[in-house]
Amino acid sequence: MSPLQENIQLAVSQISDYLAKNNTATSWQLKVMLRLSSSILYLALGALYQQGKITLEADGINYNVKWNGAPAPATENK
Repeated sequence: MSPLQENIQLAVSQISDYLAKNNTATSWQLKVMLRLSSSILYLALGALYQQGKITLEADGINYNVKWNGAPAPATENK
């Protein structure tokens, strides 16, 4: 895994943990609180959105982020 991929995965985990506890946040709150670059923030939000774990609603220059809590599909270890 490349350093960029590791940074995105770490941000996905941090954002998931925060939203699981608080349910909602703005993109700005997540950026400042978790000390993420804009690039990493939006790549991580995109990954969570694609997985169906969050919903995004535009609000001016920010996004309101809401936790859906939808789990990723389970994978079996064989």
